[in-house]
Amino acid sequence: MDDRATVFGQHRQRLYGIAYRMLGSKADAEDMLQEAYLRWHRSERERVQTPEAWLVTTVTRLCIDRLRAARSEREAYVGPWLPEPLLGDAPADRRAELASDLSVAFLVVLERLSPEERAAFLLHDVFDCEYAEVARILGKSEAACRQIAHRARERVRSDRPRFQVSEAARVRLLEKFVAALRAQDHQALLALFAEDATWTSDGGGKTKAAKKVVRSAPRVARFAAAVWRRYLSRMSHELAPINGEAGLLMRLGGRPASVISIDTDGERILAVYTVLNPDKLKGIA
Repeated sequence: MDDRATVFGQHRQRLYGIAYRMLGSKADAEDMLQEAYLRWHRSERERVQTPEAWLVTTVTRLCIDRLRAARSEREAYVGPWLPEPLLGDAPADRRAELASDLSVAFLVVLERLSPEERAAFLLHDVFDCEYAEVARILGKSEAACRQIAHRARERVRSDRPRFQVSEAARVRLLEKFVAALRAQDHQALLALFAEDATWTSDGGGKTKAAKKVVRSAPRVARFAAAVWRRYLSRMSHELAPINGEAGLLMRLGGRPASVISIDTDGERILAVYTVLNPDKLKGIA
């Protein structure tokens, strides 16, 4: 048993990385790992040739099942749904590098994929699995998995063009954003946003939040100024690594009240994502 626990521990970071990117929820990811751990202990060890492959397969299939079951939950969710934010730098839990593969903006795009598309794309493009391995995990032919991953890749690229943005540029934009909000400078705010910028708020019906995505630079600028006047001006703020990228952590009375992430091309803010649902902020100290 001790040996099995050691083996599981050796692969835990990678397994968690897959589960979190599949589900966008820390709690659900931990549940999948717990279930995989129990199945690992109950498995016939002599029949497991490669523990890592067995564990990755188990976690991936559990996540696909969870995503299918969560469809009705997401449909009943009040307002837009955003992934649960991770506070801290991006972990080295993958073999291949993909720009911003943990960011909130990236995970939002993944939400538009089917469970199998999400799994095939993540396993091949992010976690560097060969198509033969993806085929075995999904129980499909290698040709079918190539097509599934290709379709998912095209969706991701069309929904979110890739930009090489330095953290310094991201921080500068965030600082300008806060300065413009403090000054209530509408023109400065407007200049920060791309013409088709969006603002997505996730309150989950637990706190006040916009129930629809706000679209276009003028509307986003007005909305941001109003939110600052009514709520954010009473909060302290700090720059913090959110899902591996610079973002804003807002506190009220010392407790996390909102996490703000941005998607940017380095010059303009393309999208703002703010998580206010207190259930999703519990894990932030």
